[in-house]
Amino acid sequence: MPESIAITGAAGFIGSHLVDYFLAQGRMVTGLDNFSRGTRSNLASALQNSRFRLLEVDLADPLAPAACDLDGVAELWHLAANSDIPAGTADAAIDRKDTFLTTCHTLELVKRFGIKRLCFASTSAVYGDLPQTLDEDSGPLWPISNYGAMKLASEGAISAAVESAGFQALIFRFPNVVGGRATHGILYDLIGRIVIGQKARGGIADLEVLGDGSQRKPYLHVSDLLAAMLHISAHASGPRNCYLIGPQDDGITVREIVAAILAECAPGLPARYTGGARGWVGDVPRFQYSVAKLAALGWTASMSSSQAIERAVREVYAELKQPCS
Repeated sequence: MPESIAITGAAGFIGSHLVDYFLAQGRMVTGLDNFSRGTRSNLASALQNSRFRLLEVDLADPLAPAACDLDGVAELWHLAANSDIPAGTADAAIDRKDTFLTTCHTLELVKRFGIKRLCFASTSAVYGDLPQTLDEDSGPLWPISNYGAMKLASEGAISAAVESAGFQALIFRFPNVVGGRATHGILYDLIGRIVIGQKARGGIADLEVLGDGSQRKPYLHVSDLLAAMLHISAHASGPRNCYLIGPQDDGITVREIVAAILAECAPGLPARYTGGARGWVGDVPRFQYSVAKLAALGWTASMSSSQAIERAVREVYAELKQPCS
């Protein structure tokens, strides 16, 4: 019988895609979510599947691990976290609770149920604003957002737990991930404003964009992200593994992203840039990835940053145009 999987943040953007993938593979899947950002609609198909079990639980609560039964789970994918970087900058308790404490309590579940493997969604934000091309050994790691700091702290807690509990850890450092079911990010925010304007009387005069538009970052479609994580899961060895996941290009600028959004969603609408090199406090305006380690493992992205953005714009626009149920 295929091994059972548990996924934290199962109703979220990436987590719900993972749920669907593993169910399609015939796995038993337990999803954990507090629905702070995830939605039941993301799990609409899964909730009709007898091999899916949903635990509505807040893993930041210290009592949560005692209330969760993960008996028989062989592999846990930990995606639950705060994904709103500006909110975490305004209130450090948000990331401390929703990103770091959820990891601490997830590790309690790993130890309690003897789970063999933990797969953790980390981020490029752990590096801070480093000028060089980033790889797995780049440093020093000086995050400039509470989000990045608590992801880095989570990586450290996982590494220590590997030593004491003897499970395998896979740490995935994401770039910007885009695609359908998104709950945040530049596409979700900008397209959301356009859709609200299109539904309102008089529309909107322009599209406000934070920063000067010169910010350049790599973008990965969620389908490529899942493919990369699953490839790493199938081929990585050793107790601790860390991989950067991204496309093999230098990324795309915010101005190029805005042009793609307007071409698809609102031709002729002007964009208005607020100015400044950073979009918000804690924003890393530019970074470039080396994915050589992942390529050596045998995987490369099927889409460039530009192709990922173009596909995701269509997906997010189609979803946000749908009337609320």
